[in-house]
Amino acid sequence: MDRLSRETVVRLWDEHGDALVLYARQFCDAPEDVVQEAFLRLTQQTLVLENPVGWLYRVVRNRALNAARGRQRQSRRESGAAARSEPWFDWAAEDRLDAAEATAALEGLPMNQREVIVARLWGGLSFEEIARLQGASLSTVYRCYQRGLAALRERLDG
Repeated sequence: MDRLSRETVVRLWDEHGDALVLYARQFCDAPEDVVQEAFLRLTQQTLVLENPVGWLYRVVRNRALNAARGRQRQSRRESGAAARSEPWFDWAAEDRLDAAEATAALEGLPMNQREVIVARLWGGLSFEEIARLQGASLSTVYRCYQRGLAALRERLDG
């Protein structure tokens, strides 16, 4: 039983926690909970993980999608008082990018393009890692990325 050391888990949290929250935010409205659950599962792993960062993204994605489906079921049962989700970006006055405008532009993209862009730009994942995460080919992921960036440029520059 080889578990990750406490220092390794803390380092992974420090280096990837914020990006994982941003990644989960596109799928569900409780991204912090999803990321915390993923890290708890990471500490319980008994097998040596070849790529713990990729494993974390996979777990976060699956948990976030499950949370989103549960939330949709709950919303239907409660007859629809939809809670406003948090913006994807923390706004600061000195930022050159308008957080609300960027959030709206990202939300306007198809889910596959949005997922690739967030995972690549904010998550720092390689195209190969994203392709494995989505179960898609490398060329498909790259095309989604290029199309998504082009759409974002058009929306944000226009």
